[in-house]
Amino acid sequence: MSTAAVENAVIAEGVAPPHHPRGRFAHYFEQAVAIPAAIIVLFEIVLLLTSVIFRFFLHNPIVWADELASTLFIWMGMLGAVLALLRGQHMRLTTVVTRSSPRIRPILQALAVMAPALVLALMLPHAILYAYEESMITTPALGWSLGIRAAALPVGLGLMLVVALMQLPRHSLKAIGVTGALLAIGALGLWALSPVLIELGHMSLILFFIVLLLGGVVLGVPIAFAFALATAAYLLTMTDVPILVMTSRMDEGMSSLILLAVPLFVFLGALIEMTGMAAAMVGFLASLLGHVRGGLNYVLLGAMYLVAGISGSKAADMAAVAPILFPEMKKRGGDEGEMISLLSASGAMSETIPPSIVLIAIGSVAGVSIASLFIGGLLPAFVLAIALGVISWRRARKEDMSKVVRPTRKMIWRAFVIALPALLLPVAIRFFVAEGVATATEVSTLAIAYGVIAGLLIYRKFDYRRIIPMLASTAALSGAILLIIGAASSMAWSLTTSGFSADLTHMMSNLPGGKFGFLAMSIIMFIVLGSILEGIPAIVLFGPLLFPVARAMEINDVHYAMVVILSMGIGLFAPPFGVGYYSACAIAKVDPDAGLKKIWPYLGALVVGLIVVAAVPWISTGFLPTK
Repeated sequence: MSTAAVENAVIAEGVAPPHHPRGRFAHYFEQAVAIPAAIIVLFEIVLLLTSVIFRFFLHNPIVWADELASTLFIWMGMLGAVLALLRGQHMRLTTVVTRSSPRIRPILQALAVMAPALVLALMLPHAILYAYEESMITTPALGWSLGIRAAALPVGLGLMLVVALMQLPRHSLKAIGVTGALLAIGALGLWALSPVLIELGHMSLILFFIVLLLGGVVLGVPIAFAFALATAAYLLTMTDVPILVMTSRMDEGMSSLILLAVPLFVFLGALIEMTGMAAAMVGFLASLLGHVRGGLNYVLLGAMYLVAGISGSKAADMAAVAPILFPEMKKRGGDEGEMISLLSASGAMSETIPPSIVLIAIGSVAGVSIASLFIGGLLPAFVLAIALGVISWRRARKEDMSKVVRPTRKMIWRAFVIALPALLLPVAIRFFVAEGVATATEVSTLAIAYGVIAGLLIYRKFDYRRIIPMLASTAALSGAILLIIGAASSMAWSLTTSGFSADLTHMMSNLPGGKFGFLAMSIIMFIVLGSILEGIPAIVLFGPLLFPVARAMEINDVHYAMVVILSMGIGLFAPPFGVGYYSACAIAKVDPDAGLKKIWPYLGALVVGLIVVAAVPWISTGFLPTK
C-alpha cells in the first residue's frame, strides 16, 4: 500500500499521522494540552500528600491546601476532558454505529462530532459570563479571585470546540451536510412545537430525557454531550432559564472534594501495573490455585477482587489482570468466549469493592458515608464471586490438567513473599478509610507514595518514561468522568425543577410490595440504565431522587447503594449495549461476538447473587459500626 493510501486509511479512522499537516498540528495541540494536564495531576498528588503529612505527622494543617486543590482539580478535569475528546476516550455507545450499514455509518460518525460541537457552542458564551461573575468573589484562605478557578470552564469548553471543529474535516461533506440538516430540522421542530410541549407539561419530558437523550446515546453521541444537549434543549424550549444556570450546575457537580480521589486512584491503578505489583498478586494466586481444574478462572476472580481494591477503575483492573492470565488460559485450551465472559462478569462483580470510583460518586451525590460504603462493599462482591465460581466450576469440569505442574510449597512461599508488599496495599486502603483514620483522598495519596517506594526499592521496576503518559491518561479518564458527572448534575437539577422528581418519588414510594417492590423496581431500572447510560451518570441522575425514598422505607443507605451499584454493574457489562463488555473485549483483544452466547450463564449467576444481596441486608450492613 502506498504512503498516500496509508495516510488516507488512517485519517478515515479518525487519527491523522504526525507527519500529515493536520496530524502534525493535532499532535502539537495534544501535547500542549496533555503536558499541563499531567503537571496538574502531579502537583495535585504532591500537594495532597504534603497536606496529609502536615496534618497527621506534624499536626500543622495547611489551611489553604483544599482551596488550591479544588482550583487545580477543575482545571485538571476540563483539560482532561479536552484530551479525552482528542483521543476519542469520552464514553459512548458504539454498538449501533458499528453494526449500521455503510450508508448510515458516516452520518452517525459525523453526529458524534457535530452534536458535541453544537452543545459546546451553546454553552461557551455562558461559561465566559459565568467566569466573569465568579471573578468578583474572592476565596477565604488564599484571597484569590474565584475567576481563576471558574476560567477553567470556558477554556475547557473552548478547546473542546476547537477539537470538534478540527475533527470535522475527517468526515465527508455529504455526511456533514446530512447531519447538519438533521440537527437544524430538530432544533426548528422543537422551536415550532414549544407551545404544544409546554401545554403537555411533564409528558414533554419524555421527548427530551428519553427520546432525545437515549436516542443520542444509542446513536453514538458521547454520553456527557448527550446529557448536556438534552438538558440545553429542554431549558431553551420549555423554560426561561438561561444556559448560564446549566453551566453553574455543571461546575457545582464537578466541584465536590470527594471526587478528588478519582484521578488519584486512577493513577494508582496505572502505577501498580507499571511497578509489577499487580503481576505479583496474580502470580501468588496462580501458585495457590493454578494447578486445580478451573484454577485460573478462580485466580481471575480473586485477582479482580484484590486489584479492584487498589485501582478504583474497572478498565484498569481488567488491564492489569487479563494480559497476565489469558495467555496461560489459552495454552490450557481455554475458549475465548468463556474467558471474556468471565472477565466481564468479574468486572460487574467487583463494582462494590473499595475504592471503586462508583462508590465515591454515589457517596458524593447521595450523601452516604464513604467509610461505610467501603466497609459494606466487600461482602456483596464476595457473594457474587461465589456465584461466578460455581459457574466456572461447572464449565471447567472437562479441562485437561495433564500437563499442569503443581508448584511446591517452596514456590508458593516464594510467590507469597514477593506478593506480600502488594497484598498489603488493598488491606491498608480499606482499613484506614473504614476506621476513619483518613479520607479516601488522603489514603489515595499515601497509597501512591507507597506504590512509588515499592516500585523503586522492592520490585525495582519503575519506568520514568511512562510517568508523564500515565499522568496524562489519568487526566483524560478523570476529565471524561467529571464531564459526565457535571452534565448529569445539570440534568438532575432540570428534572428536579420540572417537578418530575416529585412524581418519580411518589411513584416509587407507592409501588406494590412495599420495600421489596421498590428494591425490585430499582434493580430493573438500574440494570437498564447501566446498560445504556453507563453507571456514573445513572447514579448522579437518580441517586439524589431515590435514596430519600429508600430512607423513608427504612432501607439502609449502604444496603441500597450495594443493590444499585451491582444492578448498574450487571447492565454495564451485559451485551449488546453494555459499554463495559466491549471495554473488556478491547483490553483482552477478543472479538465481542465470541462471548455473546456464552456470557448469559455468568450474568444469570450475577443476578442470583444480586437477589441474595437485596434480600439479605446483613450482607451489606453486617460489619458496619453500630450507632
